[in-house]
Amino acid sequence: MELWNKNVEKRFFTKSLEYATPEQLFYITNENKYLAYWPKNYLGKKSTLQSRNSLIGNFTEKWTTDLIQRIVEDEGLFAVQGAKCSEIALLNNSPADVIISKNKNIEQEPENILAIFEVKMSIVWNWEFKNNKSDMNLICMGDYNTHQGNPGLLRSDSMLKAIGKSINIRVSSLKASTIPIIIIGNTPITNT
Repeated sequence: MELWNKNVEKRFFTKSLEYATPEQLFYITNENKYLAYWPKNYLGKKSTLQSRNSLIGNFTEKWTTDLIQRIVEDEGLFAVQGAKCSEIALLNNSPADVIISKNKNIEQEPENILAIFEVKMSIVWNWEFKNNKSDMNLICMGDYNTHQGNPGLLRSDSMLKAIGKSINIRVSSLKASTIPIIIIGNTPITNT
């Protein structure tokens, strides 16, 4: 079983570059370098990159679904991405990121949902993308200590969204009161 690592991140960028432009995935420095995050010592002009959020969100939810599926399949259970259950506030506009269920349906009943997962994952390492006409290259520039990025689990807006969704689920129905809600993250939490 492969946990989150540099190869998984590289796979995210490689797959995303099949349909997204480098400008949607990377910041562009004053020196025209394409980087996943602004380096800690970068003092040049900066922009905000929002276009990568949905791409990494979809990728990490799928990655988490696959990981959980490998864990639960021997029990005859299913990891389902994007499950909905109106009875417990998992609606079209706010489905579960991932659930463990007794079936693999997108439309669920509360009694079939064994756990709900909110996925709050992001890019951990900093990457430089080089496009040399005939060859695309991704170079790891360093880990989370080398860039200015603030990964998902440490961002208050991200956590408040997960907490708010969890509260909505909990108060929606008595049937939701026994379903564990778990936040999955890949954020290194350090004192530095």
